[in-house]
Amino acid sequence: MKRATGFGVLLVLGILTAYVIGFQKNFGEKLPYDHEFTGLKDRIVIKFSHVVAENSPKGLAAAHFAQRVKEKSNDRIEIQVFPNGMRYSETTEVAALQRGEIQMIAPSFSNLNAIDPAWLVMDLPFAFENQAEVDQALNGELGKRLSQTLEPYGMKSVAFWSNGFRQITNNVHPIRQPADFAGLKFRIQPSQVLDRQFEALGASTISTPFNEIYHSLETGTADGQENTISNIFTKRFYQVQRYMTISNHSYLGYAVVFNKSDWDHLPSDARRVLQEALEETTRWSKRETDENANRLRQLEQTGDIKITHLSEGERKLWKERLRVLYQEFTPIIGSDLMDMIQGP
Repeated sequence: MKRATGFGVLLVLGILTAYVIGFQKNFGEKLPYDHEFTGLKDRIVIKFSHVVAENSPKGLAAAHFAQRVKEKSNDRIEIQVFPNGMRYSETTEVAALQRGEIQMIAPSFSNLNAIDPAWLVMDLPFAFENQAEVDQALNGELGKRLSQTLEPYGMKSVAFWSNGFRQITNNVHPIRQPADFAGLKFRIQPSQVLDRQFEALGASTISTPFNEIYHSLETGTADGQENTISNIFTKRFYQVQRYMTISNHSYLGYAVVFNKSDWDHLPSDARRVLQEALEETTRWSKRETDENANRLRQLEQTGDIKITHLSEGERKLWKERLRVLYQEFTPIIGSDLMDMIQGP
């Protein structure tokens, strides 16, 4: 027993001696610092809530953005994405953002007109002929003016993401001409322009949250709805609708919005990472919007929904019927903003 104790004491003394001899020159010096882990002590978590499916253009963009931020920040910044309205619906997400319960949302343009009617300009029918016109407007003065409307409400617009143009679906009969809308009821987003659009076409409307559309169509609460090809496909609206018209009559896009106070209080290097990732994701998301053509082919292959393509003559009839909205909404939106879009 004494031998074992003596051996243990010698072992400890040997280790201490080796430590003193081997590391003496480092006494009083700071330990080396691995700059790769700079900022881990103040790790940033950002909650990002949205209401669409994970495999939709917005859902995919949110996931891509989160991954790019993780990579660019060496895992210092975490974007926690909550899709499919699992935290907040489109009717509650703005208030949750303003209260600071979440830091990011990506509402559709239609859901922002309750904050400022200027956003109604993006709902006007046939305001844009193609995606290039949309990009030019949002990257220019129109996008700047719309973004500025959010700041007095504690919100900061940091990017615009695309989803494409809206199409019409219904469960009664094919729709080609304005007269075909008569007597039908359509689910819409909460927008005076969209409501007035269907009224001008002879239809009525109801406004329900995005994640209740399928149920409304399935139960017959609504005869039809308007949406992008990607949303029709990913949310399986084609299973409860018999007819679809490729009309491209209005545009559906998203403003990526931060709680302004949270954004302003981020370290400058964190804001830089987020801005870079947002710019990359905005470019990347355009490719997902381009996938709408492939999704349309998949819809055609299902055979579940009969798809109608408008002729140029039929499209002209729609434009003529809906042109009245431009005169009606100019006093609400403002003539300066109206001049920034193409129109029918």
